[in-house]
Amino acid sequence: MAEPVITPATARGEQTRQRLLDAAECEFGEKGFHNASITSITQRAGVAQGTFYIYFRSKEEILRALVRQMGTTLRRNLTALTEGLPDRVAVEKAAFRHFVSLAVEHRNLYRILLECQFIDPELYQEHYQRLISGYVPRLIKAQQAGEIREGNPEALAWLLMGINYFFGQRYAAWEHRMPPEEVIDTVQAFLEQGLRPAPRT
Repeated sequence: MAEPVITPATARGEQTRQRLLDAAECEFGEKGFHNASITSITQRAGVAQGTFYIYFRSKEEILRALVRQMGTTLRRNLTALTEGLPDRVAVEKAAFRHFVSLAVEHRNLYRILLECQFIDPELYQEHYQRLISGYVPRLIKAQQAGEIREGNPEALAWLLMGINYFFGQRYAAWEHRMPPEEVIDTVQAFLEQGLRPAPRT
């Protein structure tokens, strides 16, 4: 997959590139990828159309940048959010709430991710494989510490991501709101009971 034409060398260049990304997030999210246009993206960003091609070669390339940015932001935010929590179960419970909150806040970006599986299946798979590659070692570490039950750590990672994915779709993409607290409580209770090691007899 091609990378952006250049990496901005100045803070001003990075700000311009980010304005284009923010504009593309709105454009793709509101109109869908195929109905969006580079002209509309640059108009939203308040830059000349030629400026777009300094940073991206095509709509497909800015889509790739958006999806990768979403993954990076998610990983960074979750790391900061869960630092200092007592164990992996507490991390997963906090991460569920944060993921759905992030999906609601950036519902256009979440819609783009859903659409990405049809536009660029390779990118869609890459997004989740990157998440898995960082997720599995943390689950293995938690298993070794006795914080969560034994089992195939990759299967656990996909299971946990699946919960987040479908609740994000249900509430962020469809209803543009956070789940009711009783729904969050139900999911967190499920995580608590499903992840804790079985009591020794």
